[in-house]
Order: sequence, then C-alpha cells, then structure tokens
Amino acid sequence: MSGTSVFDFAVDKAAKTVTITREFEAGLSLVWDAFTKADLLDQWLPPHPMTAKTKYQDFKVGGKRFYAMVSPEGAERWALQEYTSITPKTHFKMHNAFADKAGNPELPGSEWNHTFSEQNGITIVRISIYNESLERMESILDGFTKGMKMSMGNLENLLATLSGRESRLKTAVK
Repeated sequence: MSGTSVFDFAVDKAAKTVTITREFEAGLSLVWDAFTKADLLDQWLPPHPMTAKTKYQDFKVGGKRFYAMVSPEGAERWALQEYTSITPKTHFKMHNAFADKAGNPELPGSEWNHTFSEQNGITIVRISIYNESLERMESILDGFTKGMKMSMGNLENLLATLSGRESRLKTAVK
C-alpha cells in the first residue's frame, strides 16, 4: 500500500449523517468480502486493542449479524445489524444498533449505506451513516471517529496481507 489513498470523514449534524469515503489498493471482490464475511470483519473492524467476535451472520436481505466488540479486560459491547438491501459487489444497506447479550436492540440505531466501485485496481468504499437521533450521534461521535479511523487502517493492512497472498497464489498457479 502506498499510503496515499483517499480517506474522507465528513460529519453533517443538520442531516444527522456521517459519510466516510475510503480508497483501498485492492480488488473489488476482496474489499467486498472484507465488508460482508464475518471471519474477515472480525479481523479488521475492532479498533486495537479490542477484538471482535461474531455470534452469527446471515448476509442476505432480512438477515442479521450479531457480534461483540471485546475489550482486553473481556468487557463485551454487542451490536445487531440487519441487512435491508444488497446488490452484490456494489451496494448494501443495513440497520445497526447496539444490543444486549441476548440480541435485543437498543434504540435508536443508525442506517448504514455502503457503496463500492473499482477503477484501475483501486476500490472506493463510501459509507453514509444516518442516525435516528442527533443526541445519539453526538454522544458517540468522538469515539466513533477515532474507532473508524483505526478500523480503516486495520482494513488497509488486512487487504495488503490478503492481496499479497492472492498475488503469490496466482503466480504459483501459472
């Protein structure tokens, strides 16, 4: 990775929306998988030193992902995501809310709209997050901003590792 990738993080309090635009030097299929497969999400989503564990995921419209962010001390913060729209490799939407350990969502939550595009081996991810409550958005914004920046860095590192592995496999097959 060159380290010159675009990373834009914009907050619009009037619209109760956060928009993240991030470029990755990786193919669209690999980036899509990183956002839609639990085993990969668990590797990059938690800001360090936290870890993530997915209890279940069913990536389809109406399906859900239930997972926890786990602190080094073992404290768990659960979240429930419900997928509301999916167009493979280009777009998905989900409702995201914190939840209790049994999977009951804490309202209000937020609506996440992910779009993916690729040009010349660079994949652009745009995430627009609409919050049902300005108060909720403001209460989590500082930690969310820091956490997402760390998560995107984690993802860049994971994609570099996976892209290198893909390249070595393609070379070995030739």
